[in-house]
Amino acid sequence: MTEVLPASHWRAHEAEHERRVDAATAGHRARRTARRDHPVEDFLFRYYAHTPARLRRWHPGPGVRLDGAADLPRARWRHYRTVGAAVEVDVEEFLETRGEAVRFVRGLVSATVSRPPRLGCFGLHEWAMVYRQPEDEIRHRGWPLRLGAHGTDAVVEENDLRCSHVDAYRFFTGPARPRNALRPTRENQAALEQPGCLHAGMDVYKWAFTLTPLVPSSITADAFDLAREIRVLDMQASPYDLRALGYEPVPVETPEGRAEYARRQRDFSERSNGLRRRLLEVLDPATTGTLPTPLR
Repeated sequence: MTEVLPASHWRAHEAEHERRVDAATAGHRARRTARRDHPVEDFLFRYYAHTPARLRRWHPGPGVRLDGAADLPRARWRHYRTVGAAVEVDVEEFLETRGEAVRFVRGLVSATVSRPPRLGCFGLHEWAMVYRQPEDEIRHRGWPLRLGAHGTDAVVEENDLRCSHVDAYRFFTGPARPRNALRPTRENQAALEQPGCLHAGMDVYKWAFTLTPLVPSSITADAFDLAREIRVLDMQASPYDLRALGYEPVPVETPEGRAEYARRQRDFSERSNGLRRRLLEVLDPATTGTLPTPLR
């Protein structure tokens, strides 16, 4: 079933999406022009390499036909096709070229959402990334460590490391790696990924934009907003002192800090799972060979 949107309707959706993204990325774009960096707000663009311009492009997703768009640049965008005077996502062509990626993301997301969240890591991955690290090699070396180098190392040594995320674990320092209870790899990613992981929650944004334009921009923008929130906790719980930027620490080296981290971690796991289910509403029909009905 295909929903045909008149030009006035879909242009309104497009304009609203552009306003939303412009507001969310204004600070990053200004800092980029000024060649300044923000360890919290700029992370998503640096780490995921998805630009504000790409995020700003509105995509309706499958099952939606945009009337009056055949003569517009959108008609020449990759993975689109014209149908008379209208334009729609070419799902068949997308699956021919990106089918392997669709199946991988669907499998990973489905496995992750099926598991209960594990809340015992307390964000110590950021501490493991600076454990016994020379000062000039610390990633955010422009910002002080709250407990100093020795205090930071002591927190790692006094606690269990339980990181399950391959892209967090790969940034652990050499001395920190053997301390982790797990050995996350690309090969065992689907077996280890779980919704309590903050980085897995941020990755929902990556999976959404990676499968553009199959995934509607409504999902991608919501995933981006959630990832921004998650990054705040990620750095509040880190060893860095970012109070000059307005971020109060969540001191995970204390019982109170760990309790706050776990509470917010649980909330993020529930919200990220909501986005995962929305992704599966798109990916399940694609992988079973049936076209989806129009999506919100």
